Amino acid sequence: MSLIQDLNWRYATKNMNGETVSDEKLTAILKATNLAATSYGLQPFTILVVSNKEIKLKLQEAAYGQAQVGSSSAVLVFAVPLKITTADIEGFINLVATTRSMPVEALDGYKGMILGTVGALPAEQQQIWSAKQAYIALGTALAAAAEQKVDACPMEGFDAAQFDEILGLTEKGLKSVVIMPVGYRSADDATAKYIKVRKLESELFHFVK
Repeated sequence: MSLIQDLNWRYATKNMNGETVSDEKLTAILKATNLAATSYGLQPFTILVVSNKEIKLKLQEAAYGQAQVGSSSAVLVFAVPLKITTADIEGFINLVATTRSMPVEALDGYKGMILGTVGALPAEQQQIWSAKQAYIALGTALAAAAEQKVDACPMEGFDAAQFDEILGLTEKGLKSVVIMPVGYRSADDATAKYIKVRKLESELFHFVK
């Protein structure tokens, strides 16, 4: 199927049937998500893949009882760092140098730019910036799930503080910002039959030539 067909097929699944997504499909979704665009390529987030049944049920309670969390095969929890440190940025620069087989000193200007922009932000602003990058990855994850014919639901409707406590994120220097349960739609999920509602393309797109 084409990307357009995949995106027409997907919807925000409200109830899943509990069927397990295969390792092959889940791996494909995660690999695609890892390839998502982020500013500077910094990837300032961590994605927890929660498949433990007991933990999923606890997360469902913290998500105001929404069924797709507990009935999913897994819940992807996108978490951002409480603080992006100089060490984080230097670690990224070293990864770039190693991956591209180049001297790390050649990246001094690039490192200085990141330190002077992202690194100079207050922690709260860093978290907002990091969340924006996580949402780009979320969009890629949704498209990848649709390509694999795996249902998903992007969700902000959860108590982030409770998620952080359940998953022990604070002690890891992280905070949850958005989640994406994945699985397969339940036969009684009425929203699967809803016609997709979107703006007319003539209203959404304005061409400046």
